[in-house]
Amino acid sequence: MSTITAASSGSFTIGGELKVNRLGYGTMQLTGPGVWGPFPDQEAGVRLLRRAVELGVTLFDTADSYGPGTAEELLRKALHPYPEDVVIATKAGLTRFGPGQWGSDGRPDYLRRQAESSLRRLGLERIPLFQLHRIDPTVPFEDQMGVLKELRDEGKVAHVGLSEVGVEELERARAIVPIASVQNLYNVAQRDSEDVLRYAEAHDIAFLPWFPLATGRLARPGGPLARIASHLNASPSQAALAWLLRRSPVVLPIPGTSSVAHLEDNVAAAALNLSQDDFEALSDPFS
Repeated sequence: MSTITAASSGSFTIGGELKVNRLGYGTMQLTGPGVWGPFPDQEAGVRLLRRAVELGVTLFDTADSYGPGTAEELLRKALHPYPEDVVIATKAGLTRFGPGQWGSDGRPDYLRRQAESSLRRLGLERIPLFQLHRIDPTVPFEDQMGVLKELRDEGKVAHVGLSEVGVEELERARAIVPIASVQNLYNVAQRDSEDVLRYAEAHDIAFLPWFPLATGRLARPGGPLARIASHLNASPSQAALAWLLRRSPVVLPIPGTSSVAHLEDNVAAAALNLSQDDFEALSDPFS
């Protein structure tokens, strides 16, 4: 059994209240084929989630659309009653019509209904971190943020987060309700959200990069990620996670997997120490 735990990644306190180890776990893969339906082997999913807790993972990110609903239900089955240090983050506002079929829905009554459904599925009295999965361009922005503020004021939600937003949207949202987290596509190979990360760092907002294991051309034979991973005796994915953890103290990667072995590999990345030269080599946009 590995002696390395997610605690090796250090910690961050989301919203000034929710202290988590920085290497979390994303539950999107805990659904059926094509990220649709229930996870085929429920007991294997339970073992995986419990192993994550054993390895020191304290932040679990999920969404009502994962399944839909089944990832939240599996979290409850595996971990409820939740350990005191475990933080559950869920999302609403991105609907599922079938495998590969997505659509945004930011209607206030819909977001409220989904938040209440998530509370029931997760077995919670209050959602620690409730994130708007996507801003709906057909619904007034203030209405979407307004219902999140209402849910927070009512005590159904402790903290509010956003996903796939820009700096301007973050600023507009913060004028309505405190924003504790932002979740954008970001990894060593895809850094279009660099400005959002800098904003999050400046305002002590947690930044949850989704698709954190992507490595792109950097992992090709002879590429900088491949070279660095080799001399660290690690995989390119592990080196990519180590880079994210080094990139900023507000970054909380949430790699997902349906395999205990891959989970353990991901957690082991928390103990990798990139040298300054290695970090700069991977940070160079022309690598």
